[in-house]
Amino acid sequence: MGLYREQGVVLRSYKLGETDRIVHVLTPGRGKVRAVAKGVRRPGSRFGGRLESFSHVDLQLYEGRNLDVVNQAELITSFAAVREDFALSACASVLAEAADRVAQEHERNVGLFLLLLDGLRALSRRPPHPSLIVDAYLLRLASIAGYHPYLEACASCGAPGPHAVFAISAGGLLCDACAPREAQPMPPAVLDLLTAFVGAEWDALPAVAADARSRRSAGALVSSFVTYHLGRPLRSMDLVPR
Repeated sequence: MGLYREQGVVLRSYKLGETDRIVHVLTPGRGKVRAVAKGVRRPGSRFGGRLESFSHVDLQLYEGRNLDVVNQAELITSFAAVREDFALSACASVLAEAADRVAQEHERNVGLFLLLLDGLRALSRRPPHPSLIVDAYLLRLASIAGYHPYLEACASCGAPGPHAVFAISAGGLLCDACAPREAQPMPPAVLDLLTAFVGAEWDALPAVAADARSRRSAGALVSSFVTYHLGRPLRSMDLVPR
């Protein structure tokens, strides 16, 4: 067993015994780390509020056989404003749950760590439609997990687009020759949103927000896409305001 240091984002935590807490932390160098924060629930704990959900922290940990042990925790960014706002907290919960689902223990994943930080920072800027941040994050997370959505060419035969039929099981858009005969084409506004989710800057997303109906349609497609490829739905999605 040894001592090591890592930055991380707290994904979730739960009680252990009377005073301790187990935390799941996403780190760039070691993937998901499960660790015990001893005495964190005691009044005057040396960890204070530094291990709250979504907090970006600098940690010193001891390697353990089953669980590591948090020795020190320094706060980098609290994201307290996100936690204290119901809508933003609901959105951040989806980000954290999805990262927890995809991340592997002790498997380096810098891209996933940076994506989570980018998503939390985007939420902390209080966008007018925070659900857009969630949808963009989920499609980008799907790409990191190996399920990149094909939006520029047919997901089946590779014919260059534009195409308008989105098939979740195929992994993206289908051309007229590959699409099922009964498939309905996607409205252009919804396709514009999906394209922005994959490649636009976070702060540019409100500019392509379209109308509420298009946002809900795009969000439903993203949710179905992620559920299909990750195996089961994200529980936090039901709380996201649309």
